[in-house]
Amino acid sequence: MGYLQTLNLVLGAGLGATWLYHMVAAGRGIPQIAELTEPEHAVAADAKLPRVSIIVPARNESEMIEASVRSLLSIDYPDYELLVVNDRSEDSTGEILDRIKSEHESQLVVVHVSELPSGWLGKTHAMWRAAQEATGEWILFSDADVLHAPEALRRAVHYAERERAQHMVVLPTMLTETVGERMMISFFQAMFIFASRPWKVRDLKARDTMGVGAFNMVRRSAYEKIGTYQSMRLSVVDDMHLAEKVKKAGMPSRVAFGEGLITLRWAMGVRGVISNLRKNFFAHLRYNPAFAVVAVVGLLWLHLGPWLGTIFAPGWARAGYAVALGCLLAVYVAMGRRTKIGTGYVLLHPVASVLMVYTLVLSTVTTLVRGGVVWRGTLYLLEELRENC
Repeated sequence: MGYLQTLNLVLGAGLGATWLYHMVAAGRGIPQIAELTEPEHAVAADAKLPRVSIIVPARNESEMIEASVRSLLSIDYPDYELLVVNDRSEDSTGEILDRIKSEHESQLVVVHVSELPSGWLGKTHAMWRAAQEATGEWILFSDADVLHAPEALRRAVHYAERERAQHMVVLPTMLTETVGERMMISFFQAMFIFASRPWKVRDLKARDTMGVGAFNMVRRSAYEKIGTYQSMRLSVVDDMHLAEKVKKAGMPSRVAFGEGLITLRWAMGVRGVISNLRKNFFAHLRYNPAFAVVAVVGLLWLHLGPWLGTIFAPGWARAGYAVALGCLLAVYVAMGRRTKIGTGYVLLHPVASVLMVYTLVLSTVTTLVRGGVVWRGTLYLLEELRENC
């Protein structure tokens, strides 16, 4: 057996074993995650639930802000307040919020921010500012393009209280309207079992954490214990950092599915996905170029390797790659049952892999060349971002 064939055999076996291990782990772990729409998580109308402060930062969100805010004003929850921050918007976001405020004086607080203090990202500052005025025992941070079902908060808080959690995430239902969006979302979910294990979040000994901007809820006492958003002033991936800080402080988190409870269209088309990731992909890697190189190699090996190896590897070396490809197909079958995105999108997985690598390289190079991240029209210097990531 030649050197190249031996190397292919070893690489294929390693790739097959890696995919098989993670697929089995996901198959065992994902069913352990609560689905809040199940009857067992229904909450009685007279249930006593703690006060919740809902905080939504918004900058130039005129397209979705009204639908999002009105969905929150229609929730079925006994004791809550809604604080929406108009963060230096240059469109009609502020006017829309003021109009809704005039209709719901007692339920809605609108905070207008006209200047951004130095040393802050706009979003983290907006959330910190609103949290200063919040009066709830729990604080829910959400985004301005998210729609909330009437029973979503009631079910989430009831579950978090029952589990004695300090931090709670509800995974959103992603709305997709194009083939490109479905292709990229499917890739994200397949990558999910390597990048994060949500079923391990509840284990305080495991490294896994999860924060989601659509529904990131934290108990006020925990929020204050981790230093509030003042300790994350320049965090581009603030939702993930909040979750990390809670876990590092030894406080329990919970993750739950909620099919249809929290919905959003995260991006419009493939270009929208690339644009959204361009600012924060490198941030996930702590702005470390070496990590970016490792991530590129890892993405190509994990997601293109099964296809290339199964097609081109010689002889028995194909076996390991074929196992990896079979596991990938099984993951798409399982995802299709939950997300309603067809299993056939597995055929576009190689295309999504290349686009994801391109986006990572683009995010890294752009950030390094600019010397920082441009977010909503403001440049944040790389030196400061690294100090606060």
